[in-house]
Amino acid sequence: MRSTDEREGWDMKEGTTGISHVKRFSLYRIIEHWLTAAVFVVLVVTGLSQKFYTFNLSQWFVMSLGGIDNIRLVHRVCGMIFVCLVTQHVLIAFFGVIGKKWLPSMLITRKDFTDAVDNLKYYFGLTNSQARCGRYDYKQKFEYWGILAGGLIMVATGLTLWFPSFVAGFLPGSIIPAAKALHTNVAMMIFLIIALWHIYNSIFSPEVFPLDLAIITGRISLDRMMREHPIEFERLFGVSIGEGENGVAAPQMREERRQESS
Repeated sequence: MRSTDEREGWDMKEGTTGISHVKRFSLYRIIEHWLTAAVFVVLVVTGLSQKFYTFNLSQWFVMSLGGIDNIRLVHRVCGMIFVCLVTQHVLIAFFGVIGKKWLPSMLITRKDFTDAVDNLKYYFGLTNSQARCGRYDYKQKFEYWGILAGGLIMVATGLTLWFPSFVAGFLPGSIIPAAKALHTNVAMMIFLIIALWHIYNSIFSPEVFPLDLAIITGRISLDRMMREHPIEFERLFGVSIGEGENGVAAPQMREERRQESS
C-alpha cells in the first residue's frame, strides 16, 4: 500500500553525469509494502484453499499443512497481522495529514477524472501529450483506494466470522452469512485487482518492463519522474517542465533547490 503522506519525500542522487535518480519511497514504506505483500499471498492461498476445498490442489495444500485446522490457524494469524498493518497505515496517514500537515496526495480529486479522459485522448491520438500528474496519478489512486477499501471490508468481515457469537449479540444474526459472502467475494476482487492491474503495471507495462524497481530501491530515474510526475517535480523544485512531443522536456534546476532536497 502507498500512503497519503509525504514523509518519504524526494531526494536527489548524483551520478557521474549529474542527477540521475530521485528518492520516491522511504525504507519504512518499502518494508511495509513487502510485508503486506507477503501476508496477502499467505491469506490468498489459505483462504482460497478453504473456499475451493473440492479442488485437488486445495486438498493437497490443506493436507500438506497438516489439515484444515492448521490452515485456519495460519489464516487467522496472518489476518491479525494484516489488521495491524492496515491500522498503522491508516493512523500514520491520518495523523500525518492532520497533525504534520502532509499533503494528502492520495486523495482522489476532480482532476483525476479529467486526467483519465486526457490520457484516453492521448492513446487515441487526439492529443500530443499525456495528462500531467502529481505525486500519484489517477491509476495509482484508484488502485490504492480500491485495495484499501477492500482491505477494511476484509478486516471487518473476517473478525465477524471469527467471533460470530459476539457480533450476533448486538447485530442481527443475518449479518453472519452476509459477512461470509462479502469476505470471499471481496477477497476475489482484491486478488484480481492485484493479479491483473498491479502486477501488469509493476512488471509488464512498457514503461517499466521487465520490472519496476521503485518499490525495491526506493528510487526512480529523473527522466521517469519528469515524465510521470511533472506537477510534483515543479512543486518541489520550483522549476517549469515544458510540454512537448513526449509531454515533458528536461528542466534547468536551480542550485539552491538541489541543495535543499539533498
